[in-house]
Order: sequence, then structure tokens, then C-alpha cells
Amino acid sequence: MPVPDAHPDKRPPVGSPPGAPSDGPSPAEQPAVASDNGGDAAGPSAPGGSDEPAPHPGGAPREPAGNGGTHVPVPSDSTSTGRPRPRRWLLPAVLAAVLLLALAAVGVTVTRSGPAAQWRAGDIVAEPPPAVLAMADVNALEPAAAGVRAALDPLVSSAALGDRVNVSVADVATGSVLYDRGAADGTVPASVTKLVTAATVLTARGSGHRIPTRAVAGAAPGEVVLIGGGDPTLAVDGTGFYPGAARLDELAAQVKAALGDATPSRVVVDSSLYSGPVHAPGWDDDIPTGGYGSAITALMTDGARGDLEQAKRDHDNGTHAAERVPEPDLHAGEAFARLLGVPTDAVERGRAPEAGADATAGTPGGELGVVQSLPMVRLVDIMIADSDNVVAEALARQVALARGQPASFSGAGESMEAVAEELGLPVDALTLADGSGLSRANRISPALLTDLMRLAADGSRPELATLFGGLPVAAWSGTLTDRYTDVAAQAGAGMVRAKTGTLTGVHAIAGLVTTADGRLLTFAVLTDQAPGDGLTAARMTLDRIAAALAACGCR
Repeated sequence: MPVPDAHPDKRPPVGSPPGAPSDGPSPAEQPAVASDNGGDAAGPSAPGGSDEPAPHPGGAPREPAGNGGTHVPVPSDSTSTGRPRPRRWLLPAVLAAVLLLALAAVGVTVTRSGPAAQWRAGDIVAEPPPAVLAMADVNALEPAAAGVRAALDPLVSSAALGDRVNVSVADVATGSVLYDRGAADGTVPASVTKLVTAATVLTARGSGHRIPTRAVAGAAPGEVVLIGGGDPTLAVDGTGFYPGAARLDELAAQVKAALGDATPSRVVVDSSLYSGPVHAPGWDDDIPTGGYGSAITALMTDGARGDLEQAKRDHDNGTHAAERVPEPDLHAGEAFARLLGVPTDAVERGRAPEAGADATAGTPGGELGVVQSLPMVRLVDIMIADSDNVVAEALARQVALARGQPASFSGAGESMEAVAEELGLPVDALTLADGSGLSRANRISPALLTDLMRLAADGSRPELATLFGGLPVAAWSGTLTDRYTDVAAQAGAGMVRAKTGTLTGVHAIAGLVTTADGRLLTFAVLTDQAPGDGLTAARMTLDRIAAALAACGCR
């Protein structure tokens, strides 16, 4: 099966206008995403590695998981059309500064900007084309609501989006509502759910929080207990899927050093931190086997991917699903056993013994070693940049744990809803059954999303500004790399940063856009009654809506 993760970004050459042809295959050359039942009846996938390839006939969502890195906005003095940009105090510059400070606070060094997938690969990348993240001018004239309506109404009414299209557009600096069509209505959000997951976990845990994976002495001599803390990026060794992740081989080395001459004979896997079902209510039937989701357990390696080498090859070829192991916790425990020289048939599930106050490495419950995940800001980048569903579910549970609630789908959903309310977001229509957006039981209003983006941008909650680090840039990075190339949407290339979402009949996009006059707007468009076979048309229409905002003065 293919890999749900970041694809190599095929950005235009440096200096090229956004939307210029890339070195990758053209849309016509992109292979359709084959379903696990042998076909792609919903039509071809979106070009080149969108975060949501075409759904299966059975309705399976296509929200690939992936990895991304931090992308810091850079100043620009011109746009793709060559119009000058005044050098003033500009809001995105403030966002960049806030982001840099937040990253520095958690020890993440950023040397230059670049597409998320290239950050993932550790490449040194060139500066972006000038139009990418072209700076917004807070002194520019604010669009008029009537002008925005004139620009958007024909597109929002497109048959490609179906009978229920809910939209919110607001000015970032003033909060003025510029377009409201069902903005307060709860709508199936698909993967834009991850914006709420990001905001709530950054609030609940903070940008620098790291997730531990621990090993302790078991109740019986020779027994080592591996305790899952909920780190989905944990690697077996230095060849893991997520660069920089915590590693089991380093944990095993700590265990051996702590035990000295004692030889481990059994590994007990404790993944009891999570409770409840391992699949969410509202997930389509083929999600557990289709490569875009997995059983969600507190212990796993490499996002529960099975054949890691095949997953990497598929990733390099732009395929966005990966075979997931059916029991991620036991799979990780067996890998740990091999590192300790313990037979894999001596691995079983269990609970770590309670450690006494004077517990040492040799006594039951005594700590033998611990490794820590990447900081939360990086995990959020990974989740957002390429729509990593498994990471999203792990981060949702971190919100529950931070609030002392059960680390289950229901506990996570309720906790995220509570944190969103505490942030002052409009939660009357908010229902969260999972953190990834794979569940059709989720409901989010467009107004909540635009309010969330404004809150992240206004400086009052600096930790929230870090969610912009992974937000894809139209026609340049992440899941928007190969979008906004349609002639009618090219005005949005480099001017839009957004999270997208797709399930069968559900299409969404939410983010920021810089207008022709340099005004920064936030927007969200959600439709959950679109034609099931209209993936490409719906996507192009969403791109054109954001592009219309980028192109207009709307006065």
C-alpha cells in the first residue's frame, strides 16, 4: 500500500512565478490512487500528492499522514504580478518574529525557510520565490463586504460544491466579517479539524512539551516493561520515518546500562495510557485497512507503519497511503525485545508495577530509561504540513491528558471542545469525535476556524502562532504544492496559506490570504453535500475562491 505522509515538494524553480510548471509529473501523468478493493471509482487523485487523494467507492477518506518541518515566513518586496510591496510594519513579519521566538524557546533552530517535505528530508533549500508569503500591509485599505460578496457569490454557488456551502471571511487586523454564508453552522470539516487539534494541544501542553517513552523493571526478575506515553513518531533506530524522533535503540541502551549484568528475559508492553476503542466513531469502514488511519495505541513506532522501507519508497514516489500494522503496541514491543536480545515470543501486554518511593533500577517499577519525543511545536508541524492523521489522534489525546481526562476518542474530543471554549472560540456548533477529521461525526463552523486563525495571529497567545509553521503555502509547499496551478486560481499561488480537508462528498479549506492591496484576511469554506464523484472540480472551485480573495481589492 502507499504512504500517508509528506511527499517531496515539487516547487517552482527559485525566482519562477508561483504556478510555474514544476519538475514533477503533470496532472495528467499522475496515477490514480488505487483503493484497497481494487479500484478508484471516485475518479483520479488530485495532482501530485495532495493531502486527500481520491476517496474509495466505499467512501473512505483520503487524508494522508505525513511529516513536515518548520517554515518561517520571509519578507518579500513584490508579488507574482510584480506590484511593489511597501516596507512597513507588516503583520506576517510579526507572525514570523513570534514564531521564531516560540521556536527558540523550545530549542528548535530555524536557519531558513523551505517546503515542509524538504525540511523533513533535512535538505538545505533555497529561498522561496518572491511571491511566497508576500507581506501583508496593515495600512492597506480593508476590503468592503459588498466587494467580497461580488467576488465570491458566483464561485460559492458553483454546482461543484453541492447544496450546502458554508463560508466565513474576516479581516485579520480588525476582525470585521466580510462574508458570512452559514458561517455559524456546524459542518463536517474533514482534515481542517487538525487546526482545532493544533490550537488546543498547543494551549494545553505548550510548544516545548515532549512526550516520554519509558522502560521500567517488571514485577518478575528479568522482566522489562515498555510504557507507551503516546509518541506516534517513536522510531526503532536511526532509520525511522520521522527524522529526529525518539529511538527505541537508545532506550534499549539505557536499559542495558541500568541492568548491568542482569539479562532481560521478557518484555511487557504497557499501552494502558489510552482507553476506549482504537478506531473512532464515524470513521468509514476502510480507514483501518486503507492506509490513512490505524489503530490508535499509546505505544507505536513510525506512525504504525508496517513495511518501513516500502513506506519510504512509496513516499518518495508521491504515494500517500501506507500499510499499518494491526497491533501497533505489540509491534513496537517486539522491536524493543529484539534490541534487548529477548525472543519476540516473550513479549506480552501488561501493566507496569507501581514503583515505591525508594525504587531503584533493579526493583519493580524502578525506571530503567526514558526517551523524549520531538517538542510539541514540531509534532504540530508534522500533523498540519501533510495532514498526518495518526499524529493528529495522538495530539488530541495529549489535550485530554493535560486536563486529567481519559485518553480516548471521547475524552480527547470533549477536552478539545472545552479548551476551544476557554480560548473564546464560538463552540455552539462544535462537535469533535476525533482529532484528525477522519470522522464524519465531527462538526465545526467556518466562523470558529476564522476566529481561531485571528487568535493565532493577534499576538495574545504566542504559542498559537507556531501553528503557522506547518501551514502549507499555495503552489509551493506541503499539501498545497500542486494546487493553484489552474489559470483561474493562479492569483492565489504564494498568497494563500491553508489547511485542506476531503472526505467523499466533503471538501474544506481554511487559512490566510493576502489580497491584491496587501490586506491579510482569514477564510474558511466548508461543504459537506458535494457530488461524490466531483473531487477535482470541487478542489479547483475552493482554490478559485481563495484566489478571488487574493486578486481583489473588493471595494
